[in-house]
Amino acid sequence: MAQRLALQRLLSLPTRGPLASHGRALGTSAGRRSTFNVQDGSDFQDRVVNSPKPVVVDFHAQWCGPCKILGPRLEKLVAKQEGKVLMAKVDIDDHTDLAIEYEVSAVPTVLAMKNGDVVDKFVGIKDEDQLEAFLKKLIGA
Repeated sequence: MAQRLALQRLLSLPTRGPLASHGRALGTSAGRRSTFNVQDGSDFQDRVVNSPKPVVVDFHAQWCGPCKILGPRLEKLVAKQEGKVLMAKVDIDDHTDLAIEYEVSAVPTVLAMKNGDVVDKFVGIKDEDQLEAFLKKLIGA
């Protein structure tokens, strides 16, 4: 509880430096900190391939019904890991090159990446128990 209050106080401070210049604000939700949308190939390289933490990559599309179910479910479970794993969201319509590079032929496709390598993968929707097992395997818990 004390950690949560300290974090809330810290996050309520005015943003300075690079965050303020980009118009980004810090959120208080753990899901916001551990989940991000990939902006382009360079962003993917920096934040996923070069990440020191394991990353779950959710390849999805706006028109995909199962993606709308899986995405929030996966975000919630990643947030529960308290920073041990990150989640990158990749819209295949915006980033066709990444979808082709990672051989995504259907959505949702979820990759588990560690040290820049794909170590696990699944296609389609999964229930929460299956997703928790997928994350634990990635984290090594």
